[in-house]
Amino acid sequence: MSVRGKVIKYGNNVDTDVIIPARYLNTTDKQQLASHCMEDIDNTFVKRVQKGDIMVAGKNFGCGSSREHAPIAIKESGISLVIAKDFARIFYRNSINIGLPIIECAEASEQINEGDEVEADFEKGIIINHTQNREYRIEPFPEFIRKIINAGGLIEAVNKGMLND
Repeated sequence: MSVRGKVIKYGNNVDTDVIIPARYLNTTDKQQLASHCMEDIDNTFVKRVQKGDIMVAGKNFGCGSSREHAPIAIKESGISLVIAKDFARIFYRNSINIGLPIIECAEASEQINEGDEVEADFEKGIIINHTQNREYRIEPFPEFIRKIINAGGLIEAVNKGMLND
């Protein structure tokens, strides 16, 4: 499985309160959450994000509360992948649980720029920056994580019997 898209880039310590502000947590409607994604850090995000875009950030992405609303808002906004130097552990797990691919790669996080065209292959373990003609090696996703992502999340993977082996 691979994804390819244009990069939208953020800095360090992007917390769940700016990914989806607490004032919108009274809904579980995924499209409603997506319509407010990143608005406290970037009020242009929802107008410019396109399906398949890739979000790149610095260190400690997804710090803050443990709500699943944050990765849901990102995924439903159209983002196909988040690359960061590192992630808050609960955000990492929540992202996999809802089927949002995320990759830790310090070098890619630092060198990829806003607007770059980037591709990631989860099986081969490679990120390609087509704009800069650079490649970054990453740890390929284990098969069970690929199954969860391909199914659209953990619950979907379980319901489809994809994790029974």
